[in-house]
Amino acid sequence: MHGVSGASPAQVLGLQQTGQVAGDRSGGFYRPRPRSSDSASVPGVTLEAYRWGDLPSGTVTRTLAVVFLLPFMLVNVAIWMRPANPASEAAVKSLCRVLGLTLTVLYVLAIAGVALDLVGWKCLASPSCLTGRSWLSWLGGRTIGLRLAVLALVPAAAIGLIWLISCRPGRAFEAFRAPDQGGSACRLDTVGQWDAEPLVGRLRAIHVAAAFATLDLVLLLAQGARDASAATIALTAITGVILTSCVGMLCTPPLMDRYPADQRLDRVTRTLRTAAIILTVVVVAHVSTSSQPWPQERGLPGYDPTVVGVFAAQTTLMAALGVVLLWYRSRERDATPLFGLGALVVAATGISTAVAYSAELVCRVADFLDRGVPTGEGIATGPPRAFTWAIYGFFRAVVVTAIVAVLVILISRRSRRRAAAAIVARDFPNAPAEAELRLRQVRDAIARARFTEKLVPLAVVYGCLAGLATATTTVGLLGQLPGDVIERNIRLPAEAITFAIALSSWVIGAIILGLVIGAIFAYRTEPYRRYIGVLWDLGTFWPRAAHPFAPPCYSRRAVPELARRITYLVERGDAVLLTGHSHGSILLAAAVLQLRPQIGDRVALLTHGSPLRRFCARPFPAYLDDAALQEIGQRVGWRWVNLWRDTDPIGGWIFSPNPSPAPDTTGDPTAAVDRRQRDPRDVVTPPGDSVAPPIHGHWPDESDEPFTEAVRELVRRLGGRAGPTTTPR
Repeated sequence: MHGVSGASPAQVLGLQQTGQVAGDRSGGFYRPRPRSSDSASVPGVTLEAYRWGDLPSGTVTRTLAVVFLLPFMLVNVAIWMRPANPASEAAVKSLCRVLGLTLTVLYVLAIAGVALDLVGWKCLASPSCLTGRSWLSWLGGRTIGLRLAVLALVPAAAIGLIWLISCRPGRAFEAFRAPDQGGSACRLDTVGQWDAEPLVGRLRAIHVAAAFATLDLVLLLAQGARDASAATIALTAITGVILTSCVGMLCTPPLMDRYPADQRLDRVTRTLRTAAIILTVVVVAHVSTSSQPWPQERGLPGYDPTVVGVFAAQTTLMAALGVVLLWYRSRERDATPLFGLGALVVAATGISTAVAYSAELVCRVADFLDRGVPTGEGIATGPPRAFTWAIYGFFRAVVVTAIVAVLVILISRRSRRRAAAAIVARDFPNAPAEAELRLRQVRDAIARARFTEKLVPLAVVYGCLAGLATATTTVGLLGQLPGDVIERNIRLPAEAITFAIALSSWVIGAIILGLVIGAIFAYRTEPYRRYIGVLWDLGTFWPRAAHPFAPPCYSRRAVPELARRITYLVERGDAVLLTGHSHGSILLAAAVLQLRPQIGDRVALLTHGSPLRRFCARPFPAYLDDAALQEIGQRVGWRWVNLWRDTDPIGGWIFSPNPSPAPDTTGDPTAAVDRRQRDPRDVVTPPGDSVAPPIHGHWPDESDEPFTEAVRELVRRLGGRAGPTTTPR
């Protein structure tokens, strides 16, 4: 099993000619071709690789969609990072799902801001803005109501598009459902057993209803500023009822997570969605019939307060989530990272990313519409102040986090180098004087790998600043811009703040463009795919439980497919040695938890570069705690070896950080699982070579002697035999 953004089957097997024996082009099992000279190995041992790298991404179009759906994915991951305390489940689920709903609302508001506020209200009212834009001028002489009604089709189409995208991949993994093992719902194998379609269908209906209701609210608030008639008030009240119903249903996890066979809630959510769509048709017709003069205001009436209200709601929800996480977090030492605030940090990152996306979209369109408009009229198409404050908040969060990162690097450098020097001295006690440079390189590699642990305060700082950034957008309601406020209170030139905001806006655009280009090049060059794909592979591992527009979960196929293949091989009479690198070890661990006891008796597990403890058990304590890790070992009869290196910034030990396994006399099977690998093998250039052995870090190296020794040991414990070069996978 390869890791994230994986290699080809030939690279995984270390062979030149391979053939697929099961699966399809997205994910499948491969073996050496029978007639290939590479297939010669120890009799009785068959090599087989599982390639899953295309499951999280697949096509370029899907990967590009993931770039723009990144905020939805992050909020979806946050819901799985709840504390291990079962009492926290309902509160964390409710808060994360409502936060996800605010992302959908913000998505609609951003597009409505472009279509209705910038174009329909501001640009079409400015002759200078319409000059040279024949594609807009045809609406210039129409009434404002008709202009808004016609342009409301743009956000309505955007809602329909994302609705369609979220529906298409939902059935892709339906044939790979694992049988219900009847175990706890709070285990890693839940990701493979999760029947997401009923819940995702309910969430999808609620989010679509809320999206159309948000569009209705924008139109009705603008209409109400001109004429608060009984019809307008009634339609606004109905819109409020729909939005309140959406929030209320998301705050009842037992109802939302009800057994799939119970379709009563499905009918309710579908009815709510239908009502919202019908209401939108009525509201658009109502607004289009308006022929009376509308108030002359800088922006679309009611739009700025609505955007600020969403930002304020997000701030309140993130604060509430932080309180819940701190209240229920484990008090045991080293139980959870991020001071128990992992879900808050990831959710805040998703919120800030969505705010940055939305603000960048509105500001870039406003900048485009302002081109050619005289300076005195530029204000007519300027972006709403709330989005200007949002970009300023993003700039502030990034700058402060970068400053803290530099301080953490400088402050922790001495301690990290001291610990790394002790490891180097222990590994290479008799190194010659000419190896001094290589020793420093190894020490620096270990020190860099240890910096991963220092990311905890940085993540917390950014999460808090991201929440504060959304809170400061409320200042926009006072009619103030960031430069004016800062110049008046801190005495900094307003021009400097304006320049910083403009620069931050372009940086956001560059980041988005970089993600898009990276997603395209990921299918052309392997290095791009390796690094760009890490985020998608990790984020889409968890099923959609908070946001229906998040990318689909590939583990719904990969985990049951692995368990099914292992079961087939064992029932055929084979013993199976599973080896997984990096994220592949997590998939294998989830598959092992799905195996029946009689199947696990013929299975052994070898993990290397595994983040099971470091980046899975700690951030997701409710789904992979010490008990789950113990159960994995028990399922395979403790035929489990985990290889780790001090130079690895991602993988690490699982049960014990001791350099050498404890003797068997201890009676603790966990003591024999972890095996530390010295990296590099030596600091002296070997005879016949011109360079010293490489520092592998997180890269797999199945040719290392510790790896082959672990393979031989596990094969013998399975009752088989292995030669000196056998490396089953």
